[in-house]
Amino acid sequence: MSTESANDGGGSSESPGAVIARLRRTAGLTGQQLGLLVKMSQAKISRIETGQASASPEDIARIARALGASREVTDRLISQAETAYNRMTDWRQATGAVGGIQSEVARIEAKTREFRIFQPNVVVGLAQTSEYARSVLSSIDVIYGRRPRDGRVTSVAEAVSARVRRQEVLEERDRRFYFMIGESALSSRVAEPIHMLAQVERLRQVADQENATLRIIPSDAPIPFPLIHGFELLDDSCIVIDVFNTAMISRGHDDITAYRRVFDELEKIATADVAPLLEKYRRHYRELAG
Repeated sequence: MSTESANDGGGSSESPGAVIARLRRTAGLTGQQLGLLVKMSQAKISRIETGQASASPEDIARIARALGASREVTDRLISQAETAYNRMTDWRQATGAVGGIQSEVARIEAKTREFRIFQPNVVVGLAQTSEYARSVLSSIDVIYGRRPRDGRVTSVAEAVSARVRRQEVLEERDRRFYFMIGESALSSRVAEPIHMLAQVERLRQVADQENATLRIIPSDAPIPFPLIHGFELLDDSCIVIDVFNTAMISRGHDDITAYRRVFDELEKIATADVAPLLEKYRRHYRELAG
């Protein structure tokens, strides 16, 4: 590897991952060989290069130095990584289909020990039944329309399967889950009444788990601020926000601090005595289901 090629960091607008990929190819290394060199998996190298994962400044520094990048290029890549690491990142372009987003969230959740999840209008993903999840994830067609598109049906099916598989972490008793939903998550008929009935029963089961706490914000509770969207706060180190057609992620300290404050404030108006509300909607959907 020549000094000239190793020091070629490209334009300042080029992402750290793209620069790393180019330097690796110039060095004649495969992703697996680079991974062995810097003690990272080939999959992690691939995610960094494609932008599917926001690499930490430390990871970028280690890879750049291993590839022989100049001090100037290395410092610039570290600076870019620090900026990217502390802002909201859109997963849509990196993962493509909604199923890919579900898999990426699952990868992060697999390392998480403490979950704080809030959803104002839908049931939290880790507590959804498969039919409820199918109704939620299929709603992407409302946005894009039912135009012929390769992989559309498969993408939704894969997303449902991935979401259900994510729920396996609930069985690991050394993890802690704090779930919070708005009452409108129960009153909104996202799915058919018979499936809503099953969803209410599923929430009852989750609320009874020793490692989980379920709180519900009553519809008449005085809210401290508008409940704009839901989010997942994972170990106070990562925040994930679901929107209609993608998911946003941030590891920035300011973002995490702000969302932890939001969660703590909402806990004050939410009730942990969820049995009466769940029974109310169990009767409601049983009647609608006939």
